[in-house]
Amino acid sequence: MVSAEWVPAIGTAAAVLTTLCWVPQALKIILTRDTRSISLITQATLVAGIVMWLVYGLEMDDQPLIWANIVTLCLNTLILGMKLRFG
Repeated sequence: MVSAEWVPAIGTAAAVLTTLCWVPQALKIILTRDTRSISLITQATLVAGIVMWLVYGLEMDDQPLIWANIVTLCLNTLILGMKLRFG
């Protein structure tokens, strides 16, 4: 079991990693305009889930969760928008 003092650090690290993992994908799509390999249904479902996690984070007043989901929502909404625009 992880000691209670490490829980916020682990949560913050997890939030940073799972947020930053979308940066290369977003950059690749911005640069190439190629979204053929992205599933529209999966991307739309992911964006909906991120919105729900953001609402949850706001209700729990969990700052790492809130900020990670704001950034992740921006990146994934960009990807979804480009998928809708470029197919």
